[in-house]
Amino acid sequence: AGFGSIYPALAELSRTGLVTCENVEQEGRPDKKVYSLTPAGERSLIDELLITPPRHKVRSEFLVLMYFAHLLPPTRLAAIIDERIAQWELAVAEIEACCALDDAHVSPGMRFAAGYGRAVIGAALAYVRANKAGLVQEVAATVDPERLALAAN
Repeated sequence: AGFGSIYPALAELSRTGLVTCENVEQEGRPDKKVYSLTPAGERSLIDELLITPPRHKVRSEFLVLMYFAHLLPPTRLAAIIDERIAQWELAVAEIEACCALDDAHVSPGMRFAAGYGRAVIGAALAYVRANKAGLVQEVAATVDPERLALAAN
């Protein structure tokens, strides 16, 4: 979800009494807003969790780009892959930081979700690192100079 949908949703949850908002001062930065569930919000969340089907939807703009990798200049393709690797590495570091919290703040479900995230992102990282050079070489070998010239313009 993007900021454009998260903040309106939080405002609505606050208006209906399902969350509270506290402004927390930060040194050298604007105050941050920390939202917390109210008892009514927790009951509402539990009610939704009980009826929500366990769908798993994956949307990946990265995979769309890789599907059409043959249409990209090899240097741009390599840069896209390197950017994705850096983003996944950052995500793994953030997961590790969250898991480093003391056990009072990390529930069993949070540990499970973090482990799942590490496993999925770790597998993606391993696959992309192992296959990047081959993909870039294959695309470079089949590149159409006319298409490359059009992409440069």
